[in-house]
Amino acid sequence: MANKRPDGKRWDEATSTETVGHEWDGIEELNTPLPRWWLWTFYACIVFSIGYMIVYPAIPLLSKGTEGVWGWSSRGQLADEISAENERKAPVLAALSQVPIEQLAKDPERMRSAIAGGAAAFKVNCVQCHGAGAAGSPGYPNLNDDDWLWGGDLAAIEYTIVHGVRHPGDAQTRNSMMPAFGRDGLLSAAEIDDLTSFVLTLSGREKQSAASTRGAATFEAQCALCHGADGSGMRDFGGPNLADAIWLYGSSRAAVRSQIHDPSQGVMPAWGDRLDPVTIRMLSAYVHSLGGGEEFAEAALVEAADEQP
Repeated sequence: MANKRPDGKRWDEATSTETVGHEWDGIEELNTPLPRWWLWTFYACIVFSIGYMIVYPAIPLLSKGTEGVWGWSSRGQLADEISAENERKAPVLAALSQVPIEQLAKDPERMRSAIAGGAAAFKVNCVQCHGAGAAGSPGYPNLNDDDWLWGGDLAAIEYTIVHGVRHPGDAQTRNSMMPAFGRDGLLSAAEIDDLTSFVLTLSGREKQSAASTRGAATFEAQCALCHGADGSGMRDFGGPNLADAIWLYGSSRAAVRSQIHDPSQGVMPAWGDRLDPVTIRMLSAYVHSLGGGEEFAEAALVEAADEQP
């Protein structure tokens, strides 16, 4: 129950606390003062915020914000850290730039540095297509195996990264084009079926049959020029090996037939105008180290043989 004092203010009889003076359906709110600790904390926050705005960049203006009396900013700190890291890496990068790509594997220390730098660059530029583990996916090559188009040594890998694959605007890009035998009417549906049967026999996915025998003649006339007479490929011209178990667009009968009828023509960007030469060299070393690098694997075998008694 609230009573009115001589000064006109209302107060609660039970708690002897002044009310706010408002009433809702007979209920009045007590004007209880805030705890003293809370008030001091609030005032301290106000003082701290004023000091922060003076010392650090805080107030947005038309073209930029206030810089603060200390002149510190998170962007400036990041720039300093990047600059310090670049200075630390400068000798390593300079050394990598001076070693011919063909000789890089002969210097284990520089090769390790290149692989470490390439791993970081791969995560930024390449995982979107080749995956975090470089295992690829349909249409995007697996870089861990030893199946290479256009070569798998350090120089060949570097060239592919620099100029890309079927990259428009680069006159030196890796380029091969498989005819659309079905879409362009070069072969009939029956001939494509027979050719599919023969291609699948090359890798042992189907047994010899009358269809594959007919398809062998078609293969010799239409496909051997790029894939080789035995289907083992001609990678210098971008002709994939059809006799192994590695398939870029799928190994099912439907996938192989589709590729013959209307082939997919993958495109890889040319990184020569996007990344500096040393970064490309490090990427080449990293890709080479994933498991299929040819010269490195051969050198390791020779070294192991030399160490045997």
